[in-house]
Formats: sequence, structure tokens, C-alpha cells
Amino acid sequence: MAGGHHNVAIALDAGHQGWRLDRALAEAVPTMSRERLKVLVKSGALAGDAGLVRDPAIKVKGDERFTLTVPDPTPAHNQAQDIPLRIVFEDEHLLVVDKPAGLVVHPAAGNFDGTLVNALLHHCGASLSGIGGVARPGIVHRIDKDTSGLLVVAKTDVAHEGLARQFADHSIERRYLAIVNGLPKMEEGTIDAPLARSSINRKKFAIVEAGRGKRAVTHWRRLAPLRDAALVECRLETGRTHQIRVHMASISHPLLGDPVYGGNARTHRALLRELGFERQALHAARIGFVHPVTKARLSFDSVLPSDMQHLFSALGV
Repeated sequence: MAGGHHNVAIALDAGHQGWRLDRALAEAVPTMSRERLKVLVKSGALAGDAGLVRDPAIKVKGDERFTLTVPDPTPAHNQAQDIPLRIVFEDEHLLVVDKPAGLVVHPAAGNFDGTLVNALLHHCGASLSGIGGVARPGIVHRIDKDTSGLLVVAKTDVAHEGLARQFADHSIERRYLAIVNGLPKMEEGTIDAPLARSSINRKKFAIVEAGRGKRAVTHWRRLAPLRDAALVECRLETGRTHQIRVHMASISHPLLGDPVYGGNARTHRALLRELGFERQALHAARIGFVHPVTKARLSFDSVLPSDMQHLFSALGV
């Protein structure tokens, strides 16, 4: 080892013939994840007999020899902070956290500490997946700062990859509870409308025409009528940034308390001020997935936090 790197000699065999390079490398070097190997290949860290190989998707012949240059681990610049966490499940591979409203998931501009990542570093030490990089160790998905509820965190790269695949193929079960403005006339519905960052306000997302943005699908159903409002369950088929907030606003039922997408309707403004309710009324109430290592089906539920319970009670009919 020298200069902050070490070399790994890799020998493929005939059984790898026709495989994608990244897949073959992942089998040959089981201590490293396929995603990590892909990043290294693209960065020019893999050398074969003919020189550098930068395309992780090429098919291999099955008898190649490679040298992989692996940089030594970079210490995370995030500081471990003793921030209380409500952990509803944990094993050596992953944990499920019930996040309070107001807690940012990972450090970014304007929020360099006091985040879920800082809390996780204190709780888990170094045992978090490195796929997210030093800024987002263990983070497979996120929920907005002012949304409360459940999210799953990966401790190992294998768990991270397995969970990421389930998010990509939309097999993760995610159900949210929202209090929306106005009483939907229909009992349930589906909103299938693509989302992209707004061209007018880069901090917002907007529904765009077909062919632009990413497909976004929200299934919703009315759970309880309230005074000029309703408790609604939203089931995500896809998980885009601000998806529920934009979709519900698009059918004229924005989330109460949402300062970005029109949730501060005049009808409820005084009540929200009286209750001190200053966030979108959205809670990630259920998450379900197949454990990426044990293959057991897991499902977790979280009750409405107290601030949404008080809002629900105040709006009772």
C-alpha cells in the first residue's frame, strides 16, 4: 500500500464469459459491492492487459486479468452527534428509524450538522453503508425535513444495494397519512402525472407534460372527513421529490400547513396559527420491504405524531 491506495489483483475465469464487467468483478471481489466497483471502474481505477477499462457494462471474455486501484477510506467529514433516535427495528444489516418532523436527513447547504446522518454516526459508528458517500452514509431514500415518519437505513453495502433495487422496481410499500385542505368528493383516486423541477422556482417541483420529467404515481383514499378538510392515505407507486405534496395540490387538495404548495388556505390559517402547526401535514406511516439479506418480509407502522393528532382533533366534525 502506498500513496493512499492499494491494488487488488483480479483473475476472471471461463465461467464469467459473457457477463457484464461489473457483475463479474463483484463475484471475483466479494468484499466490495457492485455499485462501488462501478464507480471505481468509471473513475479509471481498473487496468487490464490493454490499458484502462472505464465501461462497467462491457461483456467479458472470461480469462481476463485486471488490477484494481482502490483508494484508502476517506474519513467522513460529518460529525457524530448524540441526537435522540426512535429506532423501530435494527439488525446487523439495516435499521428502520421513525424520524421526527424538523430533522433533516443528510447534511447539505444550510444544514451541515444536526441531521439524521449525524445521529446515525453516533448510534452506528462506522457501520453504515458507504454507497451514499461521506455525505450520505447509509441513506437509501429520504423524506422531507418537515415530514415525519419511517425510513430505512442500510448498514452494509449489500443491504444498500438490495434495498435500492426494491426502490427502483417500486416494490417497497410506502403509505403516508396526510391532512388535506377541502373534502375530496371521491373516496379514492390515482394521480399519474410526471414531475420535474419547476422552471420558474428551482426549489419547487411541478407536473410537466408527458415525455418530460419522471413518471410519478400516487394512489390516495379518503379515510376521514374533517371540517373543510380530510385525513387521506397516500400510497406511493413511485417516490419522487415532493410527490404527494405536488400531486394532492394538483387536484385542489393541498396538504395543510404546506408553505410551498398552497396548504395555508385561508379557511384554516387561524387554526394553524393557534396550534403552532408550521409544517406540511404529512407522515410516513408505513414502510414494508423484503429484507435484502434474510429475505424475510418486513413491515412497520408509525402512529400519527402528536402535532398531527392535535390538528386532526381540532378539525373533527
